Amino acid sequence: MEIDISEAVNQLMQERNMSEEHIRRTIEDTLLVAYRRRYKIPEKMKERVNGKEISVPAPINAVIRFSDDKKVSIFAKKKIVDAEEDGISSPVFEIDLEDARKLNPDAEVGDEILIPVDTRNFNRGSIRDAKQTILRSIRNIQNTSLYDGYKSKVGEIIIGYYQRERSGDIYVDLGKVEGFLPKRNQSPREYFRVNDRIKAMITDVRKTPAGIEIVLSRVHPDFVRAVLTLEVPEVYDKTVGIHRVVRHPGYRTKIAVFSTREDVDPVGACVGLKGVRTQAIIKELEGEKVDILKYDTDPCNFIKNALSPAVIADVIILDENKRQALAVVDDSQLPLAIGKQGNNVKLANKLVDWSIDVKTKSQFAEMDITTASRRAVSELFVEAEEYARISELPGVDAEVAEILKKNNADFIEDFIRLTSEQLMEMEIKPDQLDTLRKLIEEYVDIIEEEEPVAEAALAAEPEPISEAIEDIEEEYECPECGAKITLDMTNCPNCGVGLSFEYEEI
Repeated sequence: MEIDISEAVNQLMQERNMSEEHIRRTIEDTLLVAYRRRYKIPEKMKERVNGKEISVPAPINAVIRFSDDKKVSIFAKKKIVDAEEDGISSPVFEIDLEDARKLNPDAEVGDEILIPVDTRNFNRGSIRDAKQTILRSIRNIQNTSLYDGYKSKVGEIIIGYYQRERSGDIYVDLGKVEGFLPKRNQSPREYFRVNDRIKAMITDVRKTPAGIEIVLSRVHPDFVRAVLTLEVPEVYDKTVGIHRVVRHPGYRTKIAVFSTREDVDPVGACVGLKGVRTQAIIKELEGEKVDILKYDTDPCNFIKNALSPAVIADVIILDENKRQALAVVDDSQLPLAIGKQGNNVKLANKLVDWSIDVKTKSQFAEMDITTASRRAVSELFVEAEEYARISELPGVDAEVAEILKKNNADFIEDFIRLTSEQLMEMEIKPDQLDTLRKLIEEYVDIIEEEEPVAEAALAAEPEPISEAIEDIEEEYECPECGAKITLDMTNCPNCGVGLSFEYEEI
């Protein structure tokens, strides 16, 4: 007996979004379950393997066939036996030769023959089991299809409607499936009511006994990334890239952006005319503050940008290997740089992936930080290239650099202060010292501090007496009367005695 399933197939394909292959497989499984129930064929049977009794699937002799015009038939495959000689052990699996030849005159003992099964003979229990099977199969297929569809959308924005709430968790109607927005994934600024429109990001898709669970989030940093991509065309077409997004939900979000084209300002593109694009993002985040700043490969500049809205006077790298830095600000900018409960500097730490300490100028002046002091002093000795250490100079002798480093004279300013005796103790060859001094002269602009007047006078060449007299304006006393006289006088103005001056070399 053929069963026309064309209408059922079309209905399932439209309403359940199932493929025709899945529908055929479901119908096949359903008819097999009904056949087993009708003819009392068990699903499992016992067998002994290596002396042990185990359960194995019981064989079934039903054959399901589908025609091109969407009709299905069920047949029973039976073995032909001679009932008079051997008898029939199981009418479900065997048929007498005489009965078989009524269906096929060429039938012989030992052959197998397909016998059409009339489904109208299935009892109520068979139909009930078949119905349960088909419903379960359709549900499993639908869940699998939904799971695969939503699993590929993890990280994307989806829009649904507030359905119900339980213990702070919100269940969102997404159409064919229900979304789950846990309380921990909600911003403290947000409040939703029934039928409110909710935009969220899919973070996970899980299979549960009740179906699939779509886990949503509105606090994930990638949620802001996705919203920015939707609001800014330059981000969508990759003209502007997003380096990193960090967020403290309900307080502030920091976004570092860069441009792939020199003629495009990444921050301006994200902010938009009169801040219209930023305002759209802030509105979606229920008023949360959003800082859009420019990414910079120079850590000092990037740290300055990351601490916005504070204005940073200077950034000093304390330890490049440990990624530790110090930001120096004016007293008025300290609260802005640190932020409420330290949130601004914490977000900046995450954004730049450095450990940042913020100090005022007065606090920094009182700090005893060797590295910071060396960095500050080195600015007096280096020009644009900022070579602070001997080892950083191009073409420097590695052996000399290592010797100086072991003797704590790796910094250029420390090397310059070394005496000849100290250099001799380090066993550095004269030609190596000459080469090093030439490198320093070539790459470093040394600004010498002014020497005291007494030391400068001793180091200077002797000046002509006439020039010395002109520069010296000191007064002396007459040896006869004690009157005041100057070096340009030849006679005392008081007693008239002749005067002469002599200079002794010291």
